[in-house]
Amino acid sequence: MVKIRLMRAGAKSRPYYRLIAIDERAPRDGRKLEELGTYDPIAKGPQIKLNGEKITKWVSRGAQMSPAAKALIKRGKKLEATLLAAAAASQATA
Repeated sequence: MVKIRLMRAGAKSRPYYRLIAIDERAPRDGRKLEELGTYDPIAKGPQIKLNGEKITKWVSRGAQMSPAAKALIKRGKKLEATLLAAAAASQATA
């Protein structure tokens, strides 16, 4: 079965994560099927970059999300909606 989960990268005490599609039997940092996004918790204001089309494609194929991946995707969508609302508000005042 294919899982959507996080793969750790980065140096010691400087984590950086990749959201990937991977076979569930593979180790955490094993060979990935496809990279779906990134997450940098150390940057000023955590940076989340997701490819929604790829995530939707893998979920429609039957991929299961880990709890951490599900929470990250939910948080990324909320962050994106906040940024869009702020951009719309700044255009309305200009």
